[in-house]
Amino acid sequence: MSAIARPMPALSTLLRLGRISNLPTVWTNVIAGSVIAGGAPPHQLALISCAMTAFYVGGMYLNDFFDRAADARDRPGRPIDAGEITAAAVSRIGFGLLATGVVLMLPFGFAAAACGVLLAATIVLYDVWHKGNALSPIVMGLCRALVYVGACAAVTGSLSTAAPVGAFALACHVAGITYAAKQESLNRVGNLWPLLMLAAPLLAAWPAAAAGPVVGAVVLLLAADARAVHLLAARPLPGAVPLAVSGLIAAICLVDAVAVASAGGHIVTVTLCALGYPLTRMFQKVIPGT
Repeated sequence: MSAIARPMPALSTLLRLGRISNLPTVWTNVIAGSVIAGGAPPHQLALISCAMTAFYVGGMYLNDFFDRAADARDRPGRPIDAGEITAAAVSRIGFGLLATGVVLMLPFGFAAAACGVLLAATIVLYDVWHKGNALSPIVMGLCRALVYVGACAAVTGSLSTAAPVGAFALACHVAGITYAAKQESLNRVGNLWPLLMLAAPLLAAWPAAAAGPVVGAVVLLLAADARAVHLLAARPLPGAVPLAVSGLIAAICLVDAVAVASAGGHIVTVTLCALGYPLTRMFQKVIPGT
């Protein structure tokens, strides 16, 4: 008996599963991590960005794979539930991309490869365990922090002592996003106090606040955060929570701009990171970021 051939998933399905509209936030993470470590040539940045892209997209695929039962109940119409792609295919692609990310970190030495393995493991931990886990926002924040740490390790060949402050600030911002995202299917947010974590990048930039590029980056980040918090608190329109979450995800680029400016990065690099915000928002209009 011949096997029944399944049609290839549509490109739009693959892109939605990978939340590829949010990829500029990953690339600016790499730029910020490399600047914190002292800078890297373009070919290194490109390879590190490819590795972190594989980690991010793989993690998004596995998020849908492990959430497929809950999504069928709370978010019907997601690609697996809609029959656009099989759960087995999503799993294979997800784990394959995580493995690809680790392989791409190998040329940068043991420390970078170890960061890659740790990042992959932390991504899987989040995807498997985030439902009903009060600590899941911290785990997700750790995932993004490891992008900074991994980029620094790839640039320097060792674990950099310069990375922790920026990594912690980024982790806090992402943890705040994740807290809001956990309420997205309900279009509501309960307690707003965890959103205070969004202030961490602003506080981390305080010692360098006198510099012009830092002030500009901080103002942009503050404006983006304020708009998102207003949407979460007041919910002035339908879908306010998903809209706020998407905006906070895009604001990761502004967190990176603040980090680059605080580290003394060139104004061009600060601007490049800041431009990731409107680029991500533009992509999110085509492919949902959540």
